[in-house]
Amino acid sequence: MGTKQFKAESKRLLDLMINSIYTNKEIFLRELISNASDAIDKLYYRSLTDKNISVDRSKLEIKIEVDKANRNLIIADNGCGMTEKELENNLGTIAKSGSLAFKQANELKEQKDDISIIGQFGVGFYSAFMVSDKVTVESKSVDSEQGYKWESSGAQGYTIEPCDKNETGTIITLHIKEDSEEEKYSEFLEDYKLQELIKKYSDYIRYPIKMGTETINSMIPIWKKEKSKVKKEEYNNFYTEKFNDFLPPLKVIHSSVEGQFSYNALLYIPSHLPYDYYSQDYEKGLQLYSNGVLIMDKCSDLLPDYLGFVKGLVDSQDLSLNISREMLQHDRQLKVIAKNIENKIRSELQNMLKNDRENYEKFFNTFGMQLKYGTYNNFGVDKDKIKDLLMFYSSTEKKLITLSEYVSRMKEGQNSIYYACGESIDKIDLLPQVDTVKDKGYEMLYLSASVDEFVVQTLQEYEGKKFANVCADSTDLETAEEKEELKKVNEENKSMFDFMKESINNEVDGIRLTHKLKNHPVCLTSEGELSVKMEKVINAMPNEQKVKAQTILEINAEHPIVEKLKKLYESNKDDLKDYTKILYAQARLIEGLPIENPTEISNLVCKFLP
Repeated sequence: MGTKQFKAESKRLLDLMINSIYTNKEIFLRELISNASDAIDKLYYRSLTDKNISVDRSKLEIKIEVDKANRNLIIADNGCGMTEKELENNLGTIAKSGSLAFKQANELKEQKDDISIIGQFGVGFYSAFMVSDKVTVESKSVDSEQGYKWESSGAQGYTIEPCDKNETGTIITLHIKEDSEEEKYSEFLEDYKLQELIKKYSDYIRYPIKMGTETINSMIPIWKKEKSKVKKEEYNNFYTEKFNDFLPPLKVIHSSVEGQFSYNALLYIPSHLPYDYYSQDYEKGLQLYSNGVLIMDKCSDLLPDYLGFVKGLVDSQDLSLNISREMLQHDRQLKVIAKNIENKIRSELQNMLKNDRENYEKFFNTFGMQLKYGTYNNFGVDKDKIKDLLMFYSSTEKKLITLSEYVSRMKEGQNSIYYACGESIDKIDLLPQVDTVKDKGYEMLYLSASVDEFVVQTLQEYEGKKFANVCADSTDLETAEEKEELKKVNEENKSMFDFMKESINNEVDGIRLTHKLKNHPVCLTSEGELSVKMEKVINAMPNEQKVKAQTILEINAEHPIVEKLKKLYESNKDDLKDYTKILYAQARLIEGLPIENPTEISNLVCKFLP
């Protein structure tokens, strides 16, 4: 029989597939195995309704053989096979999908429990030409006594002729290309490489994939088993093996969803940060399967950034794949699945917080920083999703608490959530302003992480209660009488404070007396949105942008230093300048800020010591 030509559009598509569509040549084995599984599915389905077809399901299998001497790779199945006409239609016309037509004709969507067609696109067969310079297909249909051989060396055409084949099924023989400088095709003739590709892409094909007598694939995915029948050790072993972790996960989330888009998900929260988590090399994302066949190793669209530490996979039978099964034609399904997964993870974390506090605190100590970043990332778009998962150190509980817990025990009439910032819990506890707030019986949140203040400024409020920095001018704990008295005293000493401000080169925006200090003589108070802590964080960033917080040097109105300052203003303004420099340096040191001229301050302290 003479050589038949592919149709013009099929020639163009074949060329496109070989050179463009498939970005990864190793995908060819996935496609041929999926098609083989598809053919076995068809035979099994036919046997359910056709009494003339008898199938021993235990003997259904896919075989992979290598003939190194002749550079042949053979993929054989005992599925339904193809007639001469089907070979012509399915392999001669690329745009034809026998699997999809079969699926539509038999309305298999209602038969999901019994059978499913993995090979949505018969065109995946042509990926064989990426690694082969000749492909031979020997097939005998369950509906035919005669077997036929289809053979092609590529776009130049193909032949179909009768062949001797006794058993129903299909044998595909790939003549693997010779190696080139760019490509080492010989690796596809190595057992270890083929086993690696089977485990990677086709591990959950439902029929045995055999090399010799050994079955290479697992067949039944762990995520398709009933949760009650999967032991903790199985979940953990699957995680450590598939996701290359040396420690078991902190939490396993296994869910099966039926609906507009059905899918199974097996998700893991690691027990520790990956070593490269904050590097450019780290890729977030979940493995994406379509009916047990791996489509993408890292599908980043399935996870929001703030949950980028979650590992796992999603397997759906409802994905719209393109002809190479490498990309999705439409992302609407993915968006729906991603939203559901995000909600599921958050729900599980909430349950952990409520019912397993110890493990949640372990989780938060490991991944809390990522949740905090997520709160203000993208202009705070996710803040309401994250706020109930956040934890901060409590001044009264002496441990991590949630915002909900803080609000639940606020004092009657308290309208603000008080917080203080510093480099560490111990340093925050020593801040002058903190003493006064504690004395009045208010609970405070201690914000020691560099991102914490950005978080509360993004949130602005929680359950109607605004956040208030105890080191900011906006914090108001005084009575009306105390305010009026302080205002009067500050006005009386305005000229002295102006002089003091000039003596430190107007480094602060103002100097005044305050009632907010208990025993401490001075403090720096922030005005406006930018606090002293945020100034330090922003200025430490690797860019040229430098900012300066608006600050007030506040002096304890009840401290003996006030009378000393007044006397110096009347009798010795030079000493008052030096006193002011020392007080300002003292306030900066308390806030953890540097002093521009420590030698000068040291000498001034020595001047007043005798």
